[in-house]
Amino acid sequence: MLSHHAGLVYVMVLVSAADGDMTDAELKTIGEIVEFLPIFSDYDPSLLLKSTAACAELLDADDGMNRALDFIKASLPLSLRETAYALACDVAASDGEGHPETRRLMEMLRHRLDIDRLIAAAIERGAIARFVRPLETH
Repeated sequence: MLSHHAGLVYVMVLVSAADGDMTDAELKTIGEIVEFLPIFSDYDPSLLLKSTAACAELLDADDGMNRALDFIKASLPLSLRETAYALACDVAASDGEGHPETRRLMEMLRHRLDIDRLIAAAIERGAIARFVRPLETH
């Protein structure tokens, strides 16, 4: 049986790895999400490393991206697809970079999970607002 927790972890790992560099900020965000969000309250955090490694291994395989997206869709009930997209947006926004590869992956994820474009835009905007950096003062 597929675990919705694994699907959510795969979403976050996929976004973090999209640009070829899993940053400390992204990994920290993934850890905090797993530790604090209610959707993970019944998840064993010791499985995080195992799920992360399994996703990375899948991504290294032929057609890994599509296979990972298929796994994510199959593991998530409809009620968690917007949650998955929100977690993906949080990880994408956490490093403060707007990599084209990440934007393309987000578009693919939105389509694969059948997230309405306007709902996706609202979720994206919320993530950007949560991860805004303080203004520098000189």
